[in-house]
Amino acid sequence: MPVFEYKGVTAQGKPKKGLIDAENARNAKERLKREGVFIQDIKQTNKDASSSSATGGNRLLSKEIDLLSFLRKVSQQEVTIMTRLFANLVGAHIPIVDALTAIIDQVENPQFKKVLSQVREDVNEGTSLSDSMAKFPKIFTPLYTNMVKAGESSGSLNIVMERLADFTEHQFQLRSKVRGSMTYPVIMLIFAVMVIGVLFVVVIPKITTIFEDAKIALPIQTRILIGISQFVADFWYLIIILFGIGIYSFRKWKNTKTGRLRWDKFRLRVPLFGELNIMIAVSRFSRTLGTMLSSGVPLLTAMDIVKNILGNVILVNVIEKAREEVREGESIAVPLRNSKEFPPIVTHMIAIGEKSGELEEMLEHISRTYDVQVESKLNTLTALLEPAMIIFMGIVVVFIVMSVLLPIMQINQSVG
Repeated sequence: MPVFEYKGVTAQGKPKKGLIDAENARNAKERLKREGVFIQDIKQTNKDASSSSATGGNRLLSKEIDLLSFLRKVSQQEVTIMTRLFANLVGAHIPIVDALTAIIDQVENPQFKKVLSQVREDVNEGTSLSDSMAKFPKIFTPLYTNMVKAGESSGSLNIVMERLADFTEHQFQLRSKVRGSMTYPVIMLIFAVMVIGVLFVVVIPKITTIFEDAKIALPIQTRILIGISQFVADFWYLIIILFGIGIYSFRKWKNTKTGRLRWDKFRLRVPLFGELNIMIAVSRFSRTLGTMLSSGVPLLTAMDIVKNILGNVILVNVIEKAREEVREGESIAVPLRNSKEFPPIVTHMIAIGEKSGELEEMLEHISRTYDVQVESKLNTLTALLEPAMIIFMGIVVVFIVMSVLLPIMQINQSVG
């Protein structure tokens, strides 16, 4: 298809130029006009559209989308709603282009509307739905596009989209549960730090001025309290700077290969939270792999995709090794069991699923089981963190009160 180089201005008066592929200059002008570009000059060029229009017209679109994403991102919930609506429309035998048109009219997010408009235009020009969506990996993940591709190949796109909607809803709910359970303890911790900071910077210095004129030997805990209070009051800015440097250094170390490996290993071994991290990873692995296999995605492709959603290098290495052994004819359960990172019950159930030919159903069962365990574990951790925070605050308050009262009692005794 010919490629045209164009220059123009947008509706907002900003200059715009790039490459676009079209059958002729007239079609190119009409397409750019629909995108809100007023043409000043357009001419055919010998440049390749696959690296320009598929990236050129789309590269410019991606820049606009990146700018819009700065203002408002496309949430997982919005993608889920779109997926569910699309599945219903396709299930009602509505053509894909018409279904996308109906969805675009419903979407309020300007970035998402622009992305879907580009997808509709590509599909209308003959590109497959999966390839059109694959141009926007930040919105439509490889997992998403591969499942759509499998649905297109098998002729069961509406069923696959229903599964995708269920899957994305479940992932959103799981993430919301984890964040919701951790929100209250984090808020309590921030509030506790603020209260303690005010006590040490404002309250304690005023109280301890009473002891300066008393000329008595202060108890050790009172001297410690005064020392901490003076340090915090005099060097609070240094504490903030050191805290910021510490966070920056930790993040930089964590982004290194060695640091990421050690940190992810610590996350799986740390008491209480390590078990929770494994449960969440098993739930994601089982549900994602089961959903993709049920949708017709090849096993090796599914394993290559599923490793990217685990969020842990240790587990990613396990899946990569398992994938290589599966390629050589081994079962999935054996390398997972040998890694000792997955619970024995999980590998045992996967092995049974492989032998019985019901691997997808077994993976779904594992996911449901671990979803319940994750929720139970979150409730337990939340129940433990609340009294732990209260006890911590109580210890700090008792220390401050005793550090203040003991010198006052000494002063009263000396006066008496």
